[in-house]
Amino acid sequence: MTTARDLAIVALEAAPDRPVEQGDLSLALAGAEVFDLIEAKALVLDGDRILPSAQTPTGDRLLDEAAGTLVRQEPYESVEDWLWRRGRGLSSAYVEDFERVGLTARPRGQRIPLRTSRTQLVDSAARREAEDRWAAGEPILAALAAAAGIRDEPAEDAEALAGETVTTVLAAVGDAVMELEAVRQRRAIEDAAFDNVWRGY
Repeated sequence: MTTARDLAIVALEAAPDRPVEQGDLSLALAGAEVFDLIEAKALVLDGDRILPSAQTPTGDRLLDEAAGTLVRQEPYESVEDWLWRRGRGLSSAYVEDFERVGLTARPRGQRIPLRTSRTQLVDSAARREAEDRWAAGEPILAALAAAAGIRDEPAEDAEALAGETVTTVLAAVGDAVMELEAVRQRRAIEDAAFDNVWRGY
């Protein structure tokens, strides 16, 4: 399993008690894919730029798809740009893929479109592995989960979260999530102002 898949499983586990914003989760999943692609030696970071390596299959469909979309021309893509581009709709892609491979199922008799909150994890080795990693407090997984709003900010493991690469990716995820929240707040204010004008206030 990958960090991205583990994060998606953790989000599905938490959904009934702590639903997360799909945009926040998608950004965090895109950040998790960066870590997974680094581990797969499909990319390296040069500052905040993503430099692709020779593309080799990872054995994970979504991760191979991610590797195939890396920008392969200078000046390459920044981590932030990658998060926004790759993250678009990514949480839904993971939910759909989980159902495709049998990691989730919809409750019987359900006829509404697939949604994260309506999808249930089945018992599987992948689910147990993700739960074990979550229970162990794996620092990068915990930090990404906090960024996505799945949990409160974890107590930072300074040593595990040290290093330019880890810091760069986590900072980019955190900044993107804050920017998305600012957009939501601005839209809410604009909507409220429009409603007031419509009512004659």
